[in-house]
This record gives sequence, C-alpha cells and structure tokens, in this order.
Amino acid sequence: MRVGLIDVDRYTYPRMTFPNLALMKISAWHKGQGDTVRWCYEPFTPFDVVYQTKVFDETYSRDLPFESNADRIIKGGTGYGLDNTLPEEIEHIYPDYHLYDGTPAECKDTAYGFLTRGCPRHCDFCIVGDKEGLKSHKVADLSEFWDVQRNIKLLDPNILACHDYRDLFCQLMNSGAWIDFTQGLDARLCTAEAIAWINSLKIKRLHFAWDDPKKDLKPHFERLNKLLIEKDHRKRIVYVLTNHGSTLNEDLYRIYTLEALGFDADVRVFDKPNAPKEIRRLQRWCNNRIIHAKCKRFEEYKE
Repeated sequence: MRVGLIDVDRYTYPRMTFPNLALMKISAWHKGQGDTVRWCYEPFTPFDVVYQTKVFDETYSRDLPFESNADRIIKGGTGYGLDNTLPEEIEHIYPDYHLYDGTPAECKDTAYGFLTRGCPRHCDFCIVGDKEGLKSHKVADLSEFWDVQRNIKLLDPNILACHDYRDLFCQLMNSGAWIDFTQGLDARLCTAEAIAWINSLKIKRLHFAWDDPKKDLKPHFERLNKLLIEKDHRKRIVYVLTNHGSTLNEDLYRIYTLEALGFDADVRVFDKPNAPKEIRRLQRWCNNRIIHAKCKRFEEYKE
C-alpha cells in the first residue's frame, strides 16, 4: 500500500518541533506490513490511504486547503474529536522515530510516550477526563517506546495519581535518561515520598501547574521548593492558566508567588484568539525571558 501522512499542526505551525506520536506509531505499523509511507502535503501524488491528524481544534490548527488524492482518508486526534483512538496493535507499537528525520522535530535521541492515561481532576478546560477517564491508570512500561535514548519526554496527564507510579518512576530511574514531564506534575500530590522519587531521576525539565486561582497552591510549592534537589528555576516551570475565570491581579499573584519561591511561571492563555490585549501582553512579558529579566514587574512593563 501507498500510505500518506499529514501532521496538520505542523502544517499550521511549520516551526513546530514536537512530533505527532500517533503518526509515528501508524508509520511503524505500516512499514512493518511492507507498505510505503511518506508525507502528503500536495494533492497530486496518489495514495491508497492518507492519515490526517491534529492535536488542536480549528481555532488553532487549520486543515490543508485541498483534499488528498487518496482512496481513503482517515482523520484522527483530539483536534477532530475525542471518540477516535488507535487500534490496540498500533497503540502499543514502538514508534517510528525516523519519520521526522530532516524535519524540525525534537526526535533525535529522544523517546516520547505515555506511561499512564487519565486524570481524576476533571478540570473544565481540560479534555483528558472526558477522553481518557477520571482515574489515572498505567497503560505501558517504559520499554514500549524507549530504547536507550538519552532523553525521555513523558506525555502523561497526571502520573502521580496512578497507583503504580512508584514502579514507573523506578523504570525511569533505571533508564539513566534525562526526563522531561511535559504535561506537568500535580503539585497537590507531591508528598515527601513523591518528591523523593522525583529527586531520584535525572531531570531535564520539571513542569507543574497552578491553573485555578481560587485554589491556593502556595503551601504545595513551598514544600516543593524545600524538598526538591533541583534548584535551577529554569528547570522548574509552572503553567499558569489565564483568561479562564481569573482576574489580572489573581494572575499576577500566582506569577509573583511562584517566582519568589524559585519557579519560572509559564503563562498560558485560554481561548487566546479572543483574549483581552492585556492578557496577551501579560504572556509576552512573562514568557519572554529577555523582557522579563529587564522588567521584573508587569506594572512597569511597556512594549
């Protein structure tokens, strides 16, 4: 078969470096069947089947302005809905990391994958609860997507909420690889024991989140600051959700509190295309490290 692949998010944002995990698995499965797999970003080359996938919805990722020349087109990913999943034989295959060779992707010597799925928090801005369930559960061992790469990027939504997190952290520790928790660790679940497990890893980057300003997570970040071995604020990043039921003062309280405790705030804007200009200015001020280093207070920031 002639198989075509379309990474819609990368088409919309050509400089995107994050690869699409589902496409890497689809590629691996088809190549294992002896099929020919290639990218499909023009309407002329004929294919037997084209897989078109995206993570973000139409607000952020626009589809290609043409229909692929294929007998069958399969669209998947959360950008198209929450009811599409990969078949089990593809979901649990080792990804084709060579798919992104020569493209702006961070695949070199890096493994990507999920050890767990699901999250009990069910935040109203997040799709994980509806898509993966309200219980964090183990879905794979590390060997399913890692084979001695130096770096591991985990996509788990809430690994510390999983009953098996100790076993999974033991696998990560034994890998000797640099670990990046890309989607964030739950600060509320960072007990002294959990932090001890985190300290046992080679940390590339730690991500946490303080999304709801009505919940005071300051005590949890104080405990993290006290017990974490990693003290470099550039490796201790906290997502701060804005434009979702919070005031500018509440946003600034979270940012200033985190910075005082030695964390880097990473402002995320909900429904950014329709967000107020002041919130977009806040994100630019906070997330641009050069600007932020020269102007520590938003109240003093002028574009």
